[in-house]
Amino acid sequence: MRIRLHSLLPFILFYVIFISIHISVISGQCLPDQQSLLLELKKSLTFNSESSSKLKFWNQSTDCCDWSGVSCDNEGHVAGLDLSGESITGRFNSSSRLFSLQHLQRLNLAANNFNSVIPSAFDKLDKLTYLNLSYAGFVGQIPIEIARLTRLVTLDISSLAYLTGQNLKLENPNLRMLVSNLSSIKQLYLDGVTITAHGNEWCNVSLWLPRLQELSMSSCSLSGPIDASLASLENLLVIILDQNNLSSSVPESFANLKNLTTLSVNDCGLMGRFPEKIFQ
Repeated sequence: MRIRLHSLLPFILFYVIFISIHISVISGQCLPDQQSLLLELKKSLTFNSESSSKLKFWNQSTDCCDWSGVSCDNEGHVAGLDLSGESITGRFNSSSRLFSLQHLQRLNLAANNFNSVIPSAFDKLDKLTYLNLSYAGFVGQIPIEIARLTRLVTLDISSLAYLTGQNLKLENPNLRMLVSNLSSIKQLYLDGVTITAHGNEWCNVSLWLPRLQELSMSSCSLSGPIDASLASLENLLVIILDQNNLSSSVPESFANLKNLTTLSVNDCGLMGRFPEKIFQ
């Protein structure tokens, strides 16, 4: 039986239209309000245009989902924003247009110089699963609002306080208050943040972060002894505790961490014999 081409045209046309719609949805064309918010954010930031590889290329002539450092979901909302290493300087506060991008799932502001406290408005970005504020020039107390980002899988608020003399602190709220509701966390990096906690306090992350795989808290003014409860985190791959004052021995129970690939306890005032079982 021969099928005439003209009889198939309606079906071919429908198929082409369907594919075109499907592709446009997947590519995620930027919504006008999202583009406006990004341009207003750019206008509010002070950055070095000569060294910028992202912000300086943002303009109205192109779709914001195609801008460097920007990614969108299928509906055209900004879902990812990476402004790391943009040499951003100056104050950054809760009135920033950044906090109107409420579909954000990933945010990276690392390696800038904001020279301000961390804004309290971060709890508006409640869809975040990844938040990187490391080495961004933030100072002062880490706000309790970050504790409300219950979808976080990765949190990095590392600081270079020992080089800059500008302290980032986790005292009130303390470590327990920050992470006790963040049960989805797999990667937690707080290097250089002044925590000032004893072993029976900071080791209790095992109670609140059962999925934790990577823990890095070097130069945090932590003290010992290392509580054996830390070894109950069966998923741990990485432990970095360099340059604290633990003044204790390494618990033999660390040998129970069968998945551990990195254990770094350099310059921590450890004493005694290192348990041979850990090397097994």
